[in-house]
Amino acid sequence: MGKWGKRIGYGIGDLGCNLVFSTMASYLMVFYTDVFGITAAAAGTMMLVTKFIDAFTDTGMGLIVDRTHTRWGQGRPYFLIGAVPFAVFTFMTFYIPNFGGTGKLVWAYVTYCLLCTAYTVVNIPLNTIVPRLTSDIHERDILVSTRMVCAMIGTAIVMSITEPLVRFFGQGSEAKGYLVTMTVYGIAAMFIFFLTFASTKEVVPPTVSSHSSLKEDFKGLTGQAWILFLLNLFYFSLYVVRSTTVIYYFKYNLGRTEWLSLVGILGILSGLPMLLLLPALEKKFSKRNLMFFSIILYIVGDLLIYVGRSSAACLLIGLVITGLGIYGIFGITFAMQPDVIDYSEYKKNASVAGLIAAFQGFFVKGGMGLTSFIIGVFLKNGGYVANAEQTPKALSYIEICFIWIPIVLCILIAVLTYFYKLDSLRGEMTQELEARRKK
Repeated sequence: MGKWGKRIGYGIGDLGCNLVFSTMASYLMVFYTDVFGITAAAAGTMMLVTKFIDAFTDTGMGLIVDRTHTRWGQGRPYFLIGAVPFAVFTFMTFYIPNFGGTGKLVWAYVTYCLLCTAYTVVNIPLNTIVPRLTSDIHERDILVSTRMVCAMIGTAIVMSITEPLVRFFGQGSEAKGYLVTMTVYGIAAMFIFFLTFASTKEVVPPTVSSHSSLKEDFKGLTGQAWILFLLNLFYFSLYVVRSTTVIYYFKYNLGRTEWLSLVGILGILSGLPMLLLLPALEKKFSKRNLMFFSIILYIVGDLLIYVGRSSAACLLIGLVITGLGIYGIFGITFAMQPDVIDYSEYKKNASVAGLIAAFQGFFVKGGMGLTSFIIGVFLKNGGYVANAEQTPKALSYIEICFIWIPIVLCILIAVLTYFYKLDSLRGEMTQELEARRKK
């Protein structure tokens, strides 16, 4: 298989993940409040609790990957193991049982936890294997960018066709529409994971192959790793806030529900060029400076949407600019991960790729759960009523979620990025690790 076959085979794994992950981020809150039939506060609390449970399963999965040694590698076997449960639990999460209120809430807790666990089984290995696929730094950047492009395409698919599919399959029943749509997404993801397994091969061994204890693994985490973890927390908080509240903002504040599919298309048009250009840009500019640039783009676009909310042109331009910014932050955050993994081997002589990916997952899930909880609390305190005309107070609370919370998160990401220092050490790390492998 040629280079592009391997790149696309690896990258498409995140498309499979995002068919369900992006739906959970964008539609699950609306599904629970407007279709499943639980309150916004109950849904937000559930997402907070289950996400922190899920965050611990991520840590366990990372430790398992670090201790896995098969002829297929450390991470690849789990693309096969997790594929079928991922499809099954997607179906169960969007199935509405004929239970009472308490029974339905219990069902939501259990099925959501199971789906998040299945996601962990396939996604943690997807995060860990880039340093094992190649030692070439530029090729790693291309792999990461290919993955980000595929992830973005998955998100755009969800934003563009989910509502039309729900209407088509539901024929007047949103419950049936969501169930059939998500079953299709789950089955498609399952076959994609099979393809990712068949298209990848782990060829670069870690410089350290033994794991003496959990305590020693934790000692392998560096300060740069903790910066990466917090970047993931704040980025995915930003992602969830934007993806979830864009539906409320366009539906209630702007009265432009028909634009939701257009938002997905604009995601492709704005995010794709940014992610395709990142490997070339990373040759000329540091990841640190590219992150600062992406943050500025997002804030400028966000403010343009706020100032020009009565102008279709301003809304469109603002959506494009925020798309460039958010996908820039997205791509650079993930491009930092292989460097952080190598830095632990370089600085601490520790092979903890799985643990690093696990902690990324921990902070991602924790950030998503906390953000979903905050959104639920905001909507409740604002007096939000599902499928009704909202009060001025409720509209202002939706605006805070969509416009101002993301700006605060961008500032926090910028502060963290200031302390990232691996750009200047990249060449030295590569030389040292290659020398160790030769020995």
